[in-house]
Amino acid sequence: TILVEPDCIAGVTKLGDIQITIGRGKLQTVGPRLDTIQLSIFSHRFMSIAEQMGHTLQRTAISTNIKERLDFSCALFGPTGGLVSNAPHIPVHLGAMQETVQFQINHLGDDLKEGDVILSNHPSAGGSHLPDLTVITP
Repeated sequence: TILVEPDCIAGVTKLGDIQITIGRGKLQTVGPRLDTIQLSIFSHRFMSIAEQMGHTLQRTAISTNIKERLDFSCALFGPTGGLVSNAPHIPVHLGAMQETVQFQINHLGDDLKEGDVILSNHPSAGGSHLPDLTVITP
């Protein structure tokens, strides 16, 4: 069974493949007023990204605290450093993490570029205590 969404066209190619043209060439913009379906889709997408970040960290970790105790948090933040979505690991880190992200955005400004990786644990830059490290990528 193949579901063809509204405003989409499905056809069979010469090789027998099914080709689906999405939206008949119409572009739809996503604005600040989302319907409930779009809101649910984006919410689950963002949550999934944060969860996958956590699975990758857990799978590649050497530390028992991370690998077995799951003593970490993963989250996505918006352009101003506001929390968008977090994975359900240990959410106690999220308060300090948001402060850290906002501090680095304000401190680095336009010097923050794609591909940069920031490692922070300074107490005056939003860090909670020295053993906790926050890794930030734009």
